[in-house]
Amino acid sequence: MSSGKKKNHFDLRAFCERMEEIIGDQESASRIFWKALSFAVDAHSGQKRKSGEAYVSHPCQVVSILIEELGITDPDTLAAAILHDTVEDVPEVTIPVISEIFGDKIARIVDGCTKISEFSGDRQTFYNLVHRKIFSGAADEVAVIIIKLADRLHNLRTMSSMPRHKRQKIAEETLAVYAPLALTMGLFGLKRELYNRALEFKFPRQCQKVLALIRQSQESEEAQDIRRQVAEAMERDHIPATVRVRARGLSAYYDGNRNILTHTADLPVQIIIVVDDVLSCYHALGAVDQLFPPIPRTIRDFIANPKPTGYQSLHAKANIKGRKYLFKIRTREMQRDARGGVVRAWLQQGEMPSGFHKEISEMFNILASDSNLSYRDIIAARGKKEIYTYTPKGDCICLPYGSIVLDFAFKIHTEIGRRCTAAMIGRRRVGPEHVLKDGDQVRILTSEKAVRFHPSILELCREPRARAEIGRLFRMRVDNLCREIGESMLQQELKRYGIPREVLQHEDIGELLAYYRLASIEDLHRQLGKGRLRLPDLIYEIRHGLWAGGKTLQRPTGALNQIELTGLDPVSIKFSRCCNPLPVDHGLIGFFDERGLSVHRKGCNRLASLKFSREDVVTVRWNLKKTAVEMEQSLLLLRAPRNRFLMMLGAAPAQVQILAIDLLTTHGGQIGDWEVRFRVDNLFELRVFLLHCSNTGLQYEYGIER
Repeated sequence: MSSGKKKNHFDLRAFCERMEEIIGDQESASRIFWKALSFAVDAHSGQKRKSGEAYVSHPCQVVSILIEELGITDPDTLAAAILHDTVEDVPEVTIPVISEIFGDKIARIVDGCTKISEFSGDRQTFYNLVHRKIFSGAADEVAVIIIKLADRLHNLRTMSSMPRHKRQKIAEETLAVYAPLALTMGLFGLKRELYNRALEFKFPRQCQKVLALIRQSQESEEAQDIRRQVAEAMERDHIPATVRVRARGLSAYYDGNRNILTHTADLPVQIIIVVDDVLSCYHALGAVDQLFPPIPRTIRDFIANPKPTGYQSLHAKANIKGRKYLFKIRTREMQRDARGGVVRAWLQQGEMPSGFHKEISEMFNILASDSNLSYRDIIAARGKKEIYTYTPKGDCICLPYGSIVLDFAFKIHTEIGRRCTAAMIGRRRVGPEHVLKDGDQVRILTSEKAVRFHPSILELCREPRARAEIGRLFRMRVDNLCREIGESMLQQELKRYGIPREVLQHEDIGELLAYYRLASIEDLHRQLGKGRLRLPDLIYEIRHGLWAGGKTLQRPTGALNQIELTGLDPVSIKFSRCCNPLPVDHGLIGFFDERGLSVHRKGCNRLASLKFSREDVVTVRWNLKKTAVEMEQSLLLLRAPRNRFLMMLGAAPAQVQILAIDLLTTHGGQIGDWEVRFRVDNLFELRVFLLHCSNTGLQYEYGIER
């Protein structure tokens, strides 16, 4: 046999012997695994990988990763791992077949690992659907994501035989989804290798330079001297310990926000101290602190307060000769569990700590079901370092770094989050958007009714539950406006055709709803308001269905339907930037879509370039006295003489409350650009004030703030 063939030969017999040593023979409780292995060998018979190996070698290697690197020996999980590619790659094998032979649990895991087979659309949408299907399976069976991570790791280890463009795509996907997920799950060993291998494929040239820097950091005389000093200190204090230097991997040099590899890293070198027991951890920390005084407020006790993943260790940072070093002190058990965390404990003992399981399942449910949220952003946010905050009773609430008060409120309870108006941190009152710090004790203040949050707060949230719930509330607000618009349009159009509105109470209305696959009249109004259902088509169906035989007027032309609004909700109403319309103006036009109502001026140049029919738009007007203006407003007066400007403000309507006046720039003499901050109660008062400004002849700029 040639050396090339030897390289691509997978020894199935050796694999089976190794499995017998680890999980037992076919007569033991692990017989489901052996049954699955036999099935997979037959199913993948004749299939080869790009490297030339028998395809069954891949699922076998995935099993080896689960066992040898994560300590997972659960037979059902290993059986699912062996079968994870059978449905995708073998036409005769289906999920019902797997369920019948191996049971529902294994079938659910395999289904979660299987890509969607039928899809029409662009590739990005396809990949999004693939990921959301994986997340859906992981929400039901966490083993799905563990297998997919092991699967991805083996693919990266054997990816050199693939074309360059495929290596790049797989590397990018790993960096965006799989490596951060490994960190979220507490699988730190997998995380490190996933990042390292993916970055080597993504940035092959830069990686060589960075890897050289990592080797230099690891072997530097300064780092080795610190190791020697720590080891001597442990020996002096009679603390049995192993001390080693560990340089951080490539992930420390990767800037995910900019998708670049840098040549600098925060805390590039760590000193790992492994001792016999928990008490020795604290003794070792004292010895290190005496040797290298810690940077204030950087000691972190993850033994008394483990991370949600189960990670335990003592951390301390020190500045030594101008460089920062991180000391990690732990027991041997903590060192072992750092690779697998609570995931290993769950798959070994069949039980995961309830808090972590709930959070992980909730996160995967959100990632799977909410297509309006960026699952990559959520995964990245959870993968960053945590902060520990506390309720007034002292309960610890762990949150992603950068979390705001609203994240804290939703973490406690969804209803508290929905009604959160502010919070007390000590004696200080802060808003829902306030960024929390490590150690903050937070008391949430609530209103009786749900708060109508501003759209900008969604980008500030870091917790999946907060982002998902606020996003859902925003969609409800858009839906409500779309329903009102749709109902108003339909009523006006029926009147234009001379059809009584009672036609919608006809006994055959169910047939019309069934034709459009809608559940109710409210759904029909909502689809109209979102532009998913065209008004001319609906009127045609009503005229020739519900109103068949009834008299109608001539088809209306020219005049648009009209809607009257009493709110300025920025979630559902967008004032276009192309023509800067104001709600106090006359002659406003509205388009409707999935995001709500887009408002333009009638003379907008963009409108002239668009092709639309009378039924596609509406005339929009606001009830000025009934529409509240809740936000402070800002008005700019340009090149205004000081005396005329002050006279204008002095003669302003009494209802206008001037809050602040700022001189922005001067143009010589008494002429300048001024900003006026003011408040009014409603749109009517706003219009009166703007008319007053116009009548003075001064030039001003204004855009409504909501």
